[in-house]
Amino acid sequence: MLFVGVFFLVACNNDAEEVPVDPGLVEGTGRMLIKFDNIAGDQDLVLDNKSYTNSSDEDLTISKFNYFVSNFRLIREDGKIYTIPQDSSYFRIVEADPKSQTIALNRLPKGNYTGIEYIIGVDSLRSVSGIEKRGGALDPSGDMAGDGMYWAWTSGYIFVKLEGVSSKSGSSNGKFYYHIGFYGGFENKDKTINNIKNIKLDFAGDKAVVRGDSVPEVRLTADVLKVFNGPNPVSIAKNPSIMFDFTLSSGVANNYKSMFGFGEIKQNSLAK
Repeated sequence: MLFVGVFFLVACNNDAEEVPVDPGLVEGTGRMLIKFDNIAGDQDLVLDNKSYTNSSDEDLTISKFNYFVSNFRLIREDGKIYTIPQDSSYFRIVEADPKSQTIALNRLPKGNYTGIEYIIGVDSLRSVSGIEKRGGALDPSGDMAGDGMYWAWTSGYIFVKLEGVSSKSGSSNGKFYYHIGFYGGFENKDKTINNIKNIKLDFAGDKAVVRGDSVPEVRLTADVLKVFNGPNPVSIAKNPSIMFDFTLSSGVANNYKSMFGFGEIKQNSLAK
């Protein structure tokens, strides 16, 4: 089997450098909700009983769509950036679990926020930290066990998991599997590709107002078809399974980097 052993530390390139908290912003008492609305093109994503078509003109029905988002930063109207404390900044979005799709960012400085940054995946440092630093959404023995979002043999997380069936799949059961991970490895030993991807979205001129009596809910969309239809088109007929192939998984990661978009902001008032 490929890549036996444990991958350590730092991502070998670009996409997910840890950024210190902006000294100009300190922890406050505000709150923001982020809702991840999974879609398929211009339709809502429905698991198991709805067919979609990718850019290779292949039919597909999706049975599983899970992904990690982490390392959140919020951009305020004055240009200052607030970095969510890292221990509170890891979330696993599961299409089959509606509760997982709305996350809370707490203890925010008050102000008007105009954008958001985060990564798809789990950063290299946290990936190799001791299990005591990987609780909650990152606990390999917790709820994640049913989702299978962790490769125990590499001590690595699966950043995006997409599964389903297609009449074009060459597999015996007609299924396709795309499990994409890999965070770069450790220096020049056990190097891998880095499929961690940075996401930066502005709120299209809208503002998420955080103050004592106001909790904004920001809706972000995630278009699952972009996994297939990005700059590296994925054909189910040619590749019904992509997991450990560096070149193919990198292509899928470059596709899903573009799957997120800004939807809308609902401003929830707490005033009595």
